[in-house]
Amino acid sequence: MKYKEIVKKLKQMGCQEIPRKGGGSHRKCYNPDHNAIVPIPDWGTKDLKLGTVRQIIRQLGLDWEEFKNW
Repeated sequence: MKYKEIVKKLKQMGCQEIPRKGGGSHRKCYNPDHNAIVPIPDWGTKDLKLGTVRQIIRQLGLDWEEFKNW
């Protein structure tokens, strides 16, 4: 799953992307329901590993099954 696909699903689930101030290959996503901020690798067209995506979802306090069904 690519970065853009993940962020699109997260936005539909109520999360917000925090604008980045500098360079780098990671962006931050904020879940206001759980007050959680998590960095997400932005590798362009490269897929993120499944374990990385699952960890991002867990740290944001979201349900994996709900994320998959979006």
